Amino acid sequence: MAQNRIPIDRISRRSRPTQQTIADITGLAVTTVSKALRQDPKISHSTRALVNKIAQEVGYVPDRAALRLRTGKTNVISLILDPHNEILSFGNSMISGVVKALQETNYHLNIIPHFTQDEIESPVVQIVRNGLADGLIFSRTTALDERVRFLTEKHFPFVTHGRTEFTEQHSFVDYDNDDFAYQSVMRLVQKGCAKVCILLPLSKFTFYQHLRYGFMRAVRETGVDYLFPQTVSLDSQPDELVEWARTLAQSGEIPDGMICPGEISYFAVQNGFTSAGKKQGSDYHMVAKSVSKVLGLSDPGLDCIDEDVHQAGFLMASHLVDQINNPEAGPLQTLQQPIIKFK
Repeated sequence: MAQNRIPIDRISRRSRPTQQTIADITGLAVTTVSKALRQDPKISHSTRALVNKIAQEVGYVPDRAALRLRTGKTNVISLILDPHNEILSFGNSMISGVVKALQETNYHLNIIPHFTQDEIESPVVQIVRNGLADGLIFSRTTALDERVRFLTEKHFPFVTHGRTEFTEQHSFVDYDNDDFAYQSVMRLVQKGCAKVCILLPLSKFTFYQHLRYGFMRAVRETGVDYLFPQTVSLDSQPDELVEWARTLAQSGEIPDGMICPGEISYFAVQNGFTSAGKKQGSDYHMVAKSVSKVLGLSDPGLDCIDEDVHQAGFLMASHLVDQINNPEAGPLQTLQQPIIKFK
């Protein structure tokens, strides 16, 4: 039952706001405030909304140390971000999606950048062994990813951006790179291309297989000639891609159809071909994967296939929260479809 309220402007800003602070302002019992902050469905939606509104206004932040001692939970979701040189704004798009999904929950996001390929599972091990989070999100999966193996053995909640080949299923959100590659080849053949080429990631990554399968499926159906680069990949530095494309164009064996599964690779290849005197639209055609709006602004006539990384972040966070709240439920798996924007 509500007690006498204290005006919010009379609450001292010098001390850290507590649940008692919110109770004093709203006139609600501390137990009711506590349940409302936990989004307890037994508390009315209007009361939960009021409590959360006041909590934001006074700057209330849960005491995570006390929470962990009381419940064993941290209310923290950790996102491990690996470098994605081939995609512009990948990190920002994924983070914004995760944050949006967590807005109506008690979970807070902790971002862990990981820019070395040495001991790739190290951040995961530290988080689990030290109890630094209730769940994990990470990307750049490999076929038999050691992080997935470790987390599965520890029964620790996680969601991957990308699939693996483990027999035991796990939650993931992935982009249908097989269909992306297939649709790209078919578009280039439709434009009259006789030889197509695709830049692939390093073979250790699972999406290397998906891109190659989709590409070769279209090649077999159409009979078009094809080329796989041998000295560069999506993980190559932009200047290396520029030099590779320039050398290829100058060799006289330039493919007239080029597929770039990333924005940086598109700009690099276009730069190399252009510097060799080749003109897009007459000497060659291109299809590129787009995550941001940059490609549409720089080249409005380019055939793009979009990947919604913001939605991927939202889905992964939603899947992870569901997994934490319902540990007995099966894994949640979502395959995002390419968004085709051919001109």
